[in-house]
Amino acid sequence: MEYPSKLIEEAVNQVSKLPGIGKKSALRIVLQLIKEKKENTFALTEALTKLRSNIQYCKHCHVIADQAECSICTGIRRDKSILCIVEDTKDIMAIENTGQYTGLYHVLKGVISPLQGIGPAELTIDSLIERVSKPDSIIKEIILALSPTMEGDTTSFYLHKKLKEFPVKITVISRGIPIGGDLEYADEITLGRSISSRTLFS
Repeated sequence: MEYPSKLIEEAVNQVSKLPGIGKKSALRIVLQLIKEKKENTFALTEALTKLRSNIQYCKHCHVIADQAECSICTGIRRDKSILCIVEDTKDIMAIENTGQYTGLYHVLKGVISPLQGIGPAELTIDSLIERVSKPDSIIKEIILALSPTMEGDTTSFYLHKKLKEFPVKITVISRGIPIGGDLEYADEITLGRSISSRTLFS
């Protein structure tokens, strides 16, 4: 693709690195940014710079947060005896939107995927075990809320093996989520029912 400006070409190359955005879509975005008022474009770049410079991960659950402790972990109305295991921050957002869950979370930052070179060591599983094994832990139930894919199921089986020695009930969300689907794409009613009607992991 020929560009009338090296500046446009450089911007397109950077934007097209984002997942799901090809060169044509990136070009449309760049041209739209040029059409916008300068202050709007500058506000966007400032917001992105602040995001990358200041964003943190909660030291307890590893969700993306503004501070070292997220608002969910410090929430006084959360049920701290229930821990829901998810793959990523977007899954927490999907579950929270259902209004059906009031416990805490633990973000794995991925799932076990040998084909992609992701093993247990690359995930926050050690941190999870540490949370459950603390002498003052009040966790009574762990919900495995991973997407029903091969990688998600593999991760759930691995976690069950690691957690079954602890005095906690291990449950899994019901299969209202279609096989091979992602939690973030499930509608709120289906996801809410899947959380509410969870069953023992077997």
